[in-house]
Amino acid sequence: MAEPQTQAETAPPPWIRQLVDFGAIAAFALAFLVLRLQGLTGDEALVKATWALVAGAAVAVAVGLFVEKRLALMPLLVGGFALVFGVLTLVFNDDLFVKLKVTVLNASLALALLGGVLLGKQPLKALLGTVIPVNDRAWRILTIRYGFFFLAVALVNEAVRSEALVAWAAPKLGLNGVDPADVWVSFRGVLWIASTAFGLAQVPLIMKNLVEDSPVDPSAPARPDTAP
Repeated sequence: MAEPQTQAETAPPPWIRQLVDFGAIAAFALAFLVLRLQGLTGDEALVKATWALVAGAAVAVAVGLFVEKRLALMPLLVGGFALVFGVLTLVFNDDLFVKLKVTVLNASLALALLGGVLLGKQPLKALLGTVIPVNDRAWRILTIRYGFFFLAVALVNEAVRSEALVAWAAPKLGLNGVDPADVWVSFRGVLWIASTAFGLAQVPLIMKNLVEDSPVDPSAPARPDTAP
């Protein structure tokens, strides 16, 4: 009689989640690029490319539900925000909403994490589930670091999405005639890289504070928001 498989043995490989996240960003950027090459303005291309964002968010939620057999809180939040703000962008034909999604999501996460620390809670542990088996000291440090990271992302996004600020700064950097939408989409690509690098920078802390004999959920997200 075959022995029952453990959770680690039956769980899908973690690269599936990473492929979904990267694929959503790549599809969004590719759609925007193709539309720009077809002659659409930056704002028009950004609105139409939002279809790729909405589709990517829907796929991400579906992967969690049907492939990973779970709806972890972090990917559910990210996917939910992307769906809501993406639909608002398409309904109102205004790219303001897709840009605001980054600010609202990251500001909300920063408030939840830093506010939770002040209240003596472990909100990041609740968001990520059992991704990494570390002690409470490490969770507190990670929570503070990610809280300030999310806050920085929200503030930088507000600066980059400001067409007035881009119009003022671009000529000073020798970028005359640059489209603000192009700047913002480029920023989203840089943000994905920055989020990945920031996550990797936490590895030494995690390795030093691992707790033995703790279960690891291989399907849970290991990084914060990297979706478009």
